[in-house]
Amino acid sequence: MHHRSRTPGPKLLGVAIAAVLGLGVAVPPAFAGPAGGPSVETDPVPGLVAGSDTAAPQLVTGLAEAAPGDNPVEAARAHLAAHQDRYRVDPAQLAEAGVERAADGRRTVRFEQRYGGIPVFGARYLVHLVGEGAGQRVESAGGKYFTGLTAPTAQTVPDDALRQLAIGAVQDNAVQGGAVQGGAARAGAAAEDHGLVVLPGGAGRLARHFTVRGSDPAVWATKAQEVFVDASVGEVALSYEVRAPYRLDGPAAAAAAVGAAPAAPALEPATGTAPDALGRPARVNIGRLPDGSYQLVDLTHPATVTTYDAAGREEMDFNRTLPADVRPAASATTEFPAATGTSGATDAHLNAAAVHDFYRDRLGRDGIDGKAGPIVSVVNVTSNGAPMDNAYWDGTKMVYGGGSAEYRPFAVARDVAGHEMTHGVVKYTADFVDLGQSGALDEAVADYFGNAIEVTSRGIPMTDPRAALLGEDLCRTGTPEDCAGRRLDDRRTTVADYVGAPVGVDSGGVHLNSTIVSGALWDIRRTLDPLLADRLVYRALAEYLTPLDDFVDARNAVLAAGRALGLDRARLRTVAAAFDAHGIKDGWQRRIGVDSRPLLRELSTESVAPDAAAGRWVAATAGKGAKGSMAVHTGAVTGSAEPVRLSPEDGRSHGWPATDGTTAAWVAMGPGADGNWGMEVLARPLDGGPLRSVHSGANQFVADVRVSGGDVAFLLTDHATGRSGPVLSHAGAPVVPIALTEGHQATGLAFHDGLLAWTESWQAGERTVSAPTVYSLAAGKVVAQYVVDGANAAGDTAVGSLRLVGGRLLWVETPFDRTKGSTIRSGALDGSGAADLLPAGSRPGTGTGTGTEPRRIAGLAASDRAVTFAEAGGRVTGGTGNTDLPKLWQLPLTGGTPERMSCNRGGQYSPVADRGTRVLWLDATAGRTDLVVRERAAGTC
Repeated sequence: MHHRSRTPGPKLLGVAIAAVLGLGVAVPPAFAGPAGGPSVETDPVPGLVAGSDTAAPQLVTGLAEAAPGDNPVEAARAHLAAHQDRYRVDPAQLAEAGVERAADGRRTVRFEQRYGGIPVFGARYLVHLVGEGAGQRVESAGGKYFTGLTAPTAQTVPDDALRQLAIGAVQDNAVQGGAVQGGAARAGAAAEDHGLVVLPGGAGRLARHFTVRGSDPAVWATKAQEVFVDASVGEVALSYEVRAPYRLDGPAAAAAAVGAAPAAPALEPATGTAPDALGRPARVNIGRLPDGSYQLVDLTHPATVTTYDAAGREEMDFNRTLPADVRPAASATTEFPAATGTSGATDAHLNAAAVHDFYRDRLGRDGIDGKAGPIVSVVNVTSNGAPMDNAYWDGTKMVYGGGSAEYRPFAVARDVAGHEMTHGVVKYTADFVDLGQSGALDEAVADYFGNAIEVTSRGIPMTDPRAALLGEDLCRTGTPEDCAGRRLDDRRTTVADYVGAPVGVDSGGVHLNSTIVSGALWDIRRTLDPLLADRLVYRALAEYLTPLDDFVDARNAVLAAGRALGLDRARLRTVAAAFDAHGIKDGWQRRIGVDSRPLLRELSTESVAPDAAAGRWVAATAGKGAKGSMAVHTGAVTGSAEPVRLSPEDGRSHGWPATDGTTAAWVAMGPGADGNWGMEVLARPLDGGPLRSVHSGANQFVADVRVSGGDVAFLLTDHATGRSGPVLSHAGAPVVPIALTEGHQATGLAFHDGLLAWTESWQAGERTVSAPTVYSLAAGKVVAQYVVDGANAAGDTAVGSLRLVGGRLLWVETPFDRTKGSTIRSGALDGSGAADLLPAGSRPGTGTGTGTEPRRIAGLAASDRAVTFAEAGGRVTGGTGNTDLPKLWQLPLTGGTPERMSCNRGGQYSPVADRGTRVLWLDATAGRTDLVVRERAAGTC
């Protein structure tokens, strides 16, 4: 697992889908459930589940209401219209999104919510019908429908500006292990425009949806960035990465259409033999060409199964397309050569047929798309000139690596093939958003069916210890247990094991948390009859689940599907008990223990850092009262009063705030009074008072706003003149630039008591010099500068996180060589010398590091007494759990041994220091990002 590095900047990146879209805890709507519905005290199937941030219910079961008519769509729409008091759904906002027809005649009508004719992201509402004609009736209904939307429906930011903002959003997310810079990710990147959508939550938010992809395989491979840019104010409202590989970062499940396949000559069905990856002969269904030769084309299924051999070509050549010169694996006779096995082609061919047969014969589904669409596999691809130890469904076909010295061809693992092709089934049914809990559900369902397909087709009993392993056959050496990428019997629970990851880590934990749910589903399969369990999970997927659903929604969907299948109460309780055992029950997030105190819940970003001073904090979030855009709020560190909004409701986005405890300053983005998009620096007293415009200008970019004693400083780039550097507004006067030497650049401002600090860099031949620098406002000149050894053209050392405190300048030096650790340095303000406050060394043991990993510092805060730093989590080779996420450590300002600031188990980001040892930070432990505080270090956890 590769964890992306985190570089705060002027971009709004969602932390989890619930937080970004404003989906909070369930609030009971103002209506009652259907009369005679089941009681939760006596029946595990809920009769009514309230929706979140909406008056429409998430689920209504136990119905038997007439809905006569030959057209199920119109019958479903009429039912919703006739029961407005129950559903609060406006039928005029519903667009038909398809009808799922089960083998038993049951129909599920899917509607997509449209607001002002614009799709609402992830909003699907479902109605379940049984019977025919005059005897047709509604059995249940539910999904996501948002009742409080008031967002504008007219785009005001030009298309080109939105497109450039979308491409720019990949900068912070594209850095892998410190080896690739964001500029490399943007070079050659293109943004595919999917049009306008409304992001739900509160009043909603009008955005334009782009999928950003690049051409450099070293950076992009087959991944993509989904970016939603606010179409009214021009800020990135939501951005997350989707990636194809199974073992590294999971499936892409892209919806884009594959390029046209080469025209196929007429084939006749035939049978032959081909060796598998282990050299064993296997019977294969093949196609005979007019010239008497044969190809791996199976014509015996309604869905044609075709297997291609990439012969070592790059995976980028097959990214959502099939090159015209690629042909199916072929043989002159019905006896296919050994290369068909060593490439993985035989196994891929057999796996595709096994997946098809499982869904058709066991579940009544006609292929991956439900319409007998062709099933295509490509084997033996490479990645960036090296073996690709991976497999994935790219949205249209299977792509397999050809193996390496460590791994067999990835097509050898039928459970992996089933897992990946199930992502295709998910796309055509629930269509989960690949982010946070909904993304983890996508992985969990694929986990379950991948293993179910393997054990069923190979006749492996559920009692076999290997039945619960995923990918156990891939390794050339080692035990199956060591090789398996996941195991569905790991007994993980929400309360004990949920990984509190922000969107920048595994898209909010989509793989890290999947086995919590797939483990519950697998327990159901081990307890009930396996065929019944498969039908139960499939019905929940195909008929109840929707794109934004979470873990508890999945529980309720499976139980509702169980009722539809006729499970008796005892078996329904068995299903409920499996979810209970994995902690999947209403309110589970509240059961995760934390030792911090929340100040602001469910912030919409972890990249826009808060600030604090003198017992007051400021933070930016897209709260429900902000009408969708980011707004700046302030409050007391004691949390004794409700947060107060500082920024005006002027249709712009307000964020990246700073404070000195008396005044706040921040950046506003959006159309100005002249209608042109731009950035403006604003300031306001924390206790109220007039709003002051510090600076605004056309074609300019603002970053690193800082405030001290009411003075405001920031970095300003003027695109018209090409000038970039720090500027200062003193005593309310217009900003004046602070001159830098020609060719020098400044980044990372710190501002305190008349001193301004930044990291200055310049080119000296082939060497890039970086130097923490202190500028005195009183003297009007630089008074201290420390050139960092080892910073050169190769970028050997990163320098940043400057802080001015206790009469010293602090900064962090981090070598790009990940085998070396970070150092916190302290320099005198007159330039007379620097010393190590915390020398480079190994990170203290946190479960996976065991004291052997180099310390990598991702953020720094300092007060008059203590220094707090965020230690980047993850081993050099990647991480798999909470211990691999960033954690906060604190040590005295004079130096000493660091102690854990907090024992919260999830990711801890953007620390800011207040007085003494008090620290605030953004914490993702509970599956969302909260602004929290602690008064002192926790010590040893």
